[in-house]
Amino acid sequence: MHLYTRYILTAIAVSFCGPLEAETNWRLVWSDEFDYTGLPDSSRWSYDVGGHGWGNGEEQFYTRERTQNARVEDGVLTIEARREYKEGRPYTSARLVTKGKGDWTYGRFEVRARLPSGRGTWPAIWMLASHNTYGQNYWPDNGEIDIMEHVGYDPDVVHATIHTLAFNHTMGTQRGAQLRVPKAREAFHTYSVEWTPEEIRGYVDTTHYYTFKNQRLSNRQANFRQWPFDRPFHLILNLAVGGMWGGAQGIDHAIWPQKMEVDYVRVYEVDDGTAVESQSWGQVKVDER
Repeated sequence: MHLYTRYILTAIAVSFCGPLEAETNWRLVWSDEFDYTGLPDSSRWSYDVGGHGWGNGEEQFYTRERTQNARVEDGVLTIEARREYKEGRPYTSARLVTKGKGDWTYGRFEVRARLPSGRGTWPAIWMLASHNTYGQNYWPDNGEIDIMEHVGYDPDVVHATIHTLAFNHTMGTQRGAQLRVPKAREAFHTYSVEWTPEEIRGYVDTTHYYTFKNQRLSNRQANFRQWPFDRPFHLILNLAVGGMWGGAQGIDHAIWPQKMEVDYVRVYEVDDGTAVESQSWGQVKVDER
């Protein structure tokens, strides 16, 4: 979730065909089907914990291993934000990450979810670089891929965005798109990106509504500023409360608790051997601005 503005291993081959692309075969390499009960599977998920605002002025404290905020039951992962004080913050919630347990370079990343409702809710399905490889600052130098964001004061409108050193909100250059999704808060929809060496494509269900292309600039410095997306990234699922974007029109304090429900998370690779999971990388010194 950007600052301010914004299966288990198996060898199944499947196909996704969006309106603008030819058929691509994908191989499932990682997933959580949430076919168990209790806390999220610790072999797949860890927690980001804290209440420092997360760079966005958010109101929640993210907890660890607390079923009131993150639990699996009836085949669904629930991330729940609650109005209660903890560590000086007026709300609690959860932020789940796959870092160190699921890190990938390229692939199709697919999450089927039902979104919360009401002013002040800010759910996100997104990805960050797993290591600080590029530039001087972790963000935005190493990039961010937002698969889905939704702010409660603008109901049923979802956003896909990328952030890099060249393209981010602090300069008014962020690259993204939005799509109205009827009943996004009442029904499950599939939010996904397809990330290749050439481009990042955003989808809701089978609708392709966003593309960000790799310009492949000849100057290495200039290219990393636009495309740091050639190193491992990990997945993040969270539900924030308020913040500079989520709380831009205030927080309705009467709506809580609110929850984002997730039916499954699936990661695929192109079934031709060209896109492989990576968990090793070298430092690239490209600190010039």
